Amino acid sequence: MSALRTALVFAGGERCRPEEVADLPNDAVVIAADSGAEHAVALGWRVDVLVGDLDSIHPEVTAALEHAGTRVLRHPAAKDKTDLALALDTALELGATTVTVVGGHGGRLDHLLANVLLLCSGDYATMAMDARLGAARVTIVRGRRAVTGVAGEVVTLLALGGRARGVSTAGLLFPLRHAELRPGSSWGVSNELTEPGSAWVEVLDGVVAVVQPGVPGALADRAQLDRP
Repeated sequence: MSALRTALVFAGGERCRPEEVADLPNDAVVIAADSGAEHAVALGWRVDVLVGDLDSIHPEVTAALEHAGTRVLRHPAAKDKTDLALALDTALELGATTVTVVGGHGGRLDHLLANVLLLCSGDYATMAMDARLGAARVTIVRGRRAVTGVAGEVVTLLALGGRARGVSTAGLLFPLRHAELRPGSSWGVSNELTEPGSAWVEVLDGVVAVVQPGVPGALADRAQLDRP
């Protein structure tokens, strides 16, 4: 398989609803981590690569995917990486520059925390990383990234993996200018989008996870109250 620019990585956990992934590119290469393949198929995607120990996916689904031409990369159950990490490794090996992880939420809290932290790993610093966790979205920012959504939507900025320095924003209710965010700080919690078409977050040093939980904030509440 030749190098690619965009990959969708489907993880296990709860399945996203069709409307939560409707805007994802149809021409991306699809990599599934174990039972994430079942989610991808249910949402209408063809799985190009299936990777993991395959302890969660139904064997008949695996067989059907192999018959349809899916490349299956089997790993032992006793392994040093999660199935999602193996899937991200595959995207990296294939030359992906942009990756969106779909799923990986619900179920065990330790899995969810590990999945979000995995997105921030320096191992994947060459790829622009995003995630769709049900109605929530996570955008990993190194350098400068756009943030899209609706006006009044809650946006939280979290420094992960160390201090994030030189953090600046545009299009948010509470702007930051060359700020420093520290892991464990609540300073970046519950900001809001004001200009979704031109919002952005910039980080000069470090990594910031921009979390959009999919809920309205005070700005949206005020707009609702102002309606006749």
